[in-house]
Amino acid sequence: MKYYPHPILAREGWPFIIISLLVALLIYRLTNFWITLPFILITVFIIQFFRDPKREIPIEANIIVSPADGKIICIEECLDVYQNIQALKISIFMNIFNVHSNRSPVNGEVIDLQYIPGKFVNADFDKASLENERNAMILKMANGTKISVVQIAGLIARRILCYTKIGNLLALGERYGFIRFGSRVDIYLPLDARVLVSIGQKAIATETILAKLNDKG
Repeated sequence: MKYYPHPILAREGWPFIIISLLVALLIYRLTNFWITLPFILITVFIIQFFRDPKREIPIEANIIVSPADGKIICIEECLDVYQNIQALKISIFMNIFNVHSNRSPVNGEVIDLQYIPGKFVNADFDKASLENERNAMILKMANGTKISVVQIAGLIARRILCYTKIGNLLALGERYGFIRFGSRVDIYLPLDARVLVSIGQKAIATETILAKLNDKG
């Protein structure tokens, strides 16, 4: 997969932006500014939702960076059902005002992809991890460490986009997917990972270091 050249606006948003602009222009042509104003505000909202800024990539060793923008809502030991092992789960809730591009948390090979259809309950709820529609990606690092990264649809989010394939090599911070209109991303780490974030903290994709792994050589 080619490295995604981060634009100012995400490519996924252009159809929505163009349609909303055309609708606003048409209504303005047929009516007046005050009637058009709500449609202008909708267009502004869509533009801000699909913003896709470039991010600085940390250079520290053995780090796990955030795969998404949002708020840390869960840090717990639980079963990683995608690998069937006990793991340390960190959950990031993405509201409608967050950037919704998803980026690789490590340098690694995509060794498995699992799409699971499901519900669309509020992604802020714990049950969303196992009940909502989701797409799980398992990455294997050069030292053999495997982590699971799960894109989860939310109450409003109805479209999970994942562009990578099994066998692809992802670079830390590389853009691999997008979730439209509010969602959640769960990441499952080895139990001995040292967590560097706390619940309630704001995470920035690629720039926020979630945890550090023990050096396996």
